[in-house]
Amino acid sequence: MKLVLHRLDGSLLKGSTSDFAPARQTFHLKDQDTGQMTVVDTTELKAIFFVKSFEGNQHHIERTDVERTGFGKKIRVHFKDGETIFGYTTSYSAGRPSFFVFPADPESNNQRVFVLDHSTARIDFA
Repeated sequence: MKLVLHRLDGSLLKGSTSDFAPARQTFHLKDQDTGQMTVVDTTELKAIFFVKSFEGNQHHIERTDVERTGFGKKIRVHFKDGETIFGYTTSYSAGRPSFFVFPADPESNNQRVFVLDHSTARIDFA
């Protein structure tokens, strides 16, 4: 799995993992550039972006007007740092520490986003 980790301090980590589990607080990340293995603590993260490629497409504009079936309820996540993502979720429940968001745009570089609730300012449903 290719991951881009967005940390609470604003920094990014890119790499891959074979032992991520939503219910666990830690997992191992193999750094994309150095190959070095690091233990990651999710309490230090804003979100984990599961991506198709590390490069992405800088010119792609995420669409929010796409209707996708089978992905759950439409959700808009407002993070404390000002970023907002829009997509679908089947796993959000108030009071749970984390949940997955699937992007509204099927052409997004993001396959899914694991959101840590402690990093959110507001959650809206469409």
